[in-house]
Amino acid sequence: MPDTHAAPMLEKHTIGFVPESDRHGKVRDLFTLWFGGNLAPLPIVTGALGPSLFGLSLWWSLVAFVVGHLAGGALMALHSAQGPQMGIPQMIQSRGQFGTFGALIIVVIAAVMYLGFFSSNIVLAGQSMHGIVDGIPVDVGIVAGALGSAVICIIGYRLIHILNRIGTWVLGIGILVGFFAILTGDLPSDFLTRGDFNFAGWLATVSLGALWQIAFAPYVSDYSRYLPKTVGVPSTFWATYLGCTLGSFLAFAFGAVVTLAAPVGMGTMDGVKATTGSLGSVMLVLFLLSVISHNALNLYGAVLAIITSIQTFRARWIPTARARVILSTIILVAASVVAIALSADFVSHFVDLVVVLLVVLVPWTAINLIDFYIIHKGVYDLDSIFRFDGGIYGRFNWTAITAYLLGIIVQIPFMATSLYTGPVSAFLGGADLSWVAGLVVTGPIYLLLARRGPGRSAGAYAPGTRETARL
Repeated sequence: MPDTHAAPMLEKHTIGFVPESDRHGKVRDLFTLWFGGNLAPLPIVTGALGPSLFGLSLWWSLVAFVVGHLAGGALMALHSAQGPQMGIPQMIQSRGQFGTFGALIIVVIAAVMYLGFFSSNIVLAGQSMHGIVDGIPVDVGIVAGALGSAVICIIGYRLIHILNRIGTWVLGIGILVGFFAILTGDLPSDFLTRGDFNFAGWLATVSLGALWQIAFAPYVSDYSRYLPKTVGVPSTFWATYLGCTLGSFLAFAFGAVVTLAAPVGMGTMDGVKATTGSLGSVMLVLFLLSVISHNALNLYGAVLAIITSIQTFRARWIPTARARVILSTIILVAASVVAIALSADFVSHFVDLVVVLLVVLVPWTAINLIDFYIIHKGVYDLDSIFRFDGGIYGRFNWTAITAYLLGIIVQIPFMATSLYTGPVSAFLGGADLSWVAGLVVTGPIYLLLARRGPGRSAGAYAPGTRETARL
């Protein structure tokens, strides 16, 4: 295995195949990446929605978090295990299911998702800076947070892993100390009795946990693709699964505890400062550093998605670090403008984004996993994936596109949003089960259509092509 320390700090690859000579790192790096990366303000704010928005008690919030993260985390970790086997980013690998141009549907959706999360995170960075130093306006903090994330993104893969190895220890200890400070402090008399169980709110909170995990699916293998092919699927799966579910559960639980311990109506990050006493400012500093580091993943994902979109029309173009610098700068400016405009009410905008993401991401994840693990068994023609005409995968794979669209349509009756509530959801009191319907229906439909359609089997290769290792 190549020595990790021999890898250059400035990443030279973008969407191109990572040859074995450039592979480095250890599978345990995936645990620290996803554990440390999830101890951040945005999952804390999201976890606070269990009691604050959906009216759940602390107990029922925690149960919902466990169910949601364990369910969504399994899907997310199965995507992660594709990275060492394929050696390319997740979005460009989707051409093997949807075709060269068909995959643009997913790539554009993923880019919008990354930008939404990036903008939300830099709002939290700005609010955290303002909470630490009153003299720093939120808007200035937003720009500073965006710049910090951009620097990390530009340097790339190796720095992201290094920072999250450090963050696992520092933030892990910090959040445990924060729990202790709150739970041994002067808690409100209704801390354990405020809120109750309601079916719609509980399911909505489960959905938030599941989506938090599924939202990583379009880029999780980007951070495992540098590992050697000899790293097996099980070890990649478990390192990712345990890191992401444990880290995100702790952050969600901390958000729920802060909300119930803080005065009613206080913002979550203000609540962190108010409920942790003398540690308040220290906690905000730690979470500020965390959100800047974690947000680099969203910017990195957005850049790769945009490069993938451009490369669709310029098949000979496989860009390097310079393209990542230019695109990072453009996205930085645009996202900062959006974040400043929406900073006063970003939580409601974020919840709306979450609901939309559930609808459009779930069918894709079902198709990708079925195709990779059951139909192609991890074997794809990389030359075709990078060709303008899609090679053996074509420009459009209507089998996958049809299953994807049906997967979206079937969710409509189960949706519950501020703009539309489907009949099934209304009957259930507003409980949103759209993501469950999307998973249950899309996977079997795609498997049935793919097996009945024209051959795209694992052995269907054009002469002289490169293949990935078999599972």
